Amino acid sequence: ARISGCSFKHSSRYTYLWNTVWFTKGNDNNPDDLKTDPAYAGRVSYSSDWKSYTLTIRDLRESDSAVYKFRFETDWKYFTGLPGVTLTVTVLQVHVDTSSYPDSATLTCRGSCRLNNHLFYAWYKNGQKISNQSDQYWYTDNLNPSDSYSCAVTGHEDFSSPSVYIPKLPSVSVSPSAEIVEGSSVTLTCSSDANPAANYTWYKEQQPISQEKQIIFRSIWFSDSGKYCCTAENELGKTISKVISINVKCDSSSLLAAAVSTSQSLQHMSSKIAGHARRQEVKQHMAGRSEEENRHNFAPEVFGKLLFWYFR
Repeated sequence: ARISGCSFKHSSRYTYLWNTVWFTKGNDNNPDDLKTDPAYAGRVSYSSDWKSYTLTIRDLRESDSAVYKFRFETDWKYFTGLPGVTLTVTVLQVHVDTSSYPDSATLTCRGSCRLNNHLFYAWYKNGQKISNQSDQYWYTDNLNPSDSYSCAVTGHEDFSSPSVYIPKLPSVSVSPSAEIVEGSSVTLTCSSDANPAANYTWYKEQQPISQEKQIIFRSIWFSDSGKYCCTAENELGKTISKVISINVKCDSSSLLAAAVSTSQSLQHMSSKIAGHARRQEVKQHMAGRSEEENRHNFAPEVFGKLLFWYFR
């Protein structure tokens, strides 16, 4: 977009024109030249025709709405045009209403500032002007997933609104893309090109689990394995992504540590059971002898058995 014709006629009493500045920020004594403002980088130019000075802004944006002032400096004084020129940039948008019928929509062409009620509008479907509509600010049509719509003010068709359309097929990404190991951090992201912007829902095994654009597993577990997909939805409709499979591998170092720990526990338990059984056997052996036999024979026989158990 381009706007031109903002000009200021200055007095001819100066002897030498030192500098000219267009500005929206700063003050009369210290203006911020638009040419040095990053927000206007590469989009502004100044031109003059005798006593008329013009500011041209290309690629006009809604954020360019402001009060523009012109200042020129001579070798003896500076002058600023007050109160300045007010520029209001309106951005057309198509609003969608599907509350009346589920398969049709009422589209409304609106601006970011109030538009003249007597304006006429042009409607576009898939980039082609709709010929059978009555120049109204609204338009009703049956919805089709492949269709897009935009509007413009008649006489200014070059400045049409952005198109509105159903979300495109969502793409699903997994980060990192390498093998997923239990305990690692994993992020699933759902993305779709849509206008109005899409709302997302994640599913695992066909059950909804999140309404965020991303699912972040800080420490993923084997139980998180499964089939995942997401949907993207706006006022015009819903689309669903392809299904992806998440396979979480067990950490081999953890398995080894668990196996060693289990083996040690089993050895300790086995040793305790064996010691208890030996004590019981000694008691039973001693119970079958007389007190006198026990006094005379306990030491050599029992000592022999203990040596046998120890070295076998």
